[in-house]
Amino acid sequence: MPIILANSATPLLGLADTAVVGNAADAVNLGAVALGSLVFNFLYWGFGFLRMGTTGFVAQASSRGDTDALVATLARALALGLAIGLLLVLLQAPIAAGARALLGATPAVEAETARYVAVRIWAAPATLMLYVLMGWFIGTGETGKLLVVQVAMNGLNIALDVLFAGVLGWGAEGVALGTALSEASAVVLALWLTLRALPAGRRSPRRWPWRQALARADVLKMLRVNGDIMIRTLFLLAGFALFADRGARFGDVVLDGNHVLLQFVSFSAFFLDGFAFAMEGLVGRAIGAGDRVGFDRVVRRATVLAAVTAVGLAVGLWLLGSLAIDLLTDLAAVRAVAKAYLPLAGLYVLLSFPAFQLDGVFIGATASRAMRNASILSFGAFLLALWLLADDHGNAGLWWAFIVFVVARAVFLGAFFPSLRRDVAR
Repeated sequence: MPIILANSATPLLGLADTAVVGNAADAVNLGAVALGSLVFNFLYWGFGFLRMGTTGFVAQASSRGDTDALVATLARALALGLAIGLLLVLLQAPIAAGARALLGATPAVEAETARYVAVRIWAAPATLMLYVLMGWFIGTGETGKLLVVQVAMNGLNIALDVLFAGVLGWGAEGVALGTALSEASAVVLALWLTLRALPAGRRSPRRWPWRQALARADVLKMLRVNGDIMIRTLFLLAGFALFADRGARFGDVVLDGNHVLLQFVSFSAFFLDGFAFAMEGLVGRAIGAGDRVGFDRVVRRATVLAAVTAVGLAVGLWLLGSLAIDLLTDLAAVRAVAKAYLPLAGLYVLLSFPAFQLDGVFIGATASRAMRNASILSFGAFLLALWLLADDHGNAGLWWAFIVFVVARAVFLGAFFPSLRRDVAR
């Protein structure tokens, strides 16, 4: 339960950003938050292997009781996360330029988005290190600590959003600053909780097994797995970016309406992904112990729970979505667009859970090649659906293509599942 609550708390960052800007600012600032958030989702989710790869390696080492391998995995991943984060800060100018070139919007929204990016980018090292620590908590089963970190981060972010964007009127820049400060504070808390849990002789980074952490074979294995996961994530994010870009071409109001609906989709996805996160650690430990019976039991129980939850979330969205839209924005035109396509957003939520559950299985198994291949194939299915539907059916066609995208992910991952299961020792 802690991991379900922790993961469902993550999208509250986006909901808080949208609610504050949607009620305290104009459509330009709301559009800037929509596109700015997408830029960082692309950047950070592109490096989501820092969490996913860490979870699988940690869970399998944990099942073997190998403390040195656990700490070496942590050290290796934290060093990589810090290095990538610093590189993103140095490359902030080309990142902003690339975002402007790829995401179509009005000049006013583009200018405000650039200011959002320029503020939030400074938290990149902290954010990527936090991804590693999230993977550590999930892999070791310390999900209660993950919940503490997420609640603290979300609470601080909401308070800073209200202060900077609502009270001081800083708009999208205020939202960016609040998010950056909350992410930086969260990584400090997560590091403190992690170091406290390590054996006394390993609490200082100077006493970590750096020789093992930097061993060539282990580094290459981490890079191979992480590289596959990065490619997988980039193709998934390319789908989300394409969805936002096509929506932006229908105008700022459609962009904003879709963004509001994506907050519901994101909330539901993170809630459902909580079951997948729990499964990552449990599957990893079952594989490390060679326990196929335990593997089957984890997959079956988590999937049933996720299916029931998906039905509840979709029904709740269909029944209460209009009220939630009114709470998130007072812009009449944006409300109208969001309500018009609310049924399709609910359908997306209903059909999305198999993809998330299978992701959890393959991440726990560190079966990265299958994840990579499935993401490429599903992106191809999305492009085909977009070509067939979007031009003739507008934003409705765009949403139907988006639904095809998430269903295709499950279909292709499911095709790889039998061979993965056969490799688990009896």
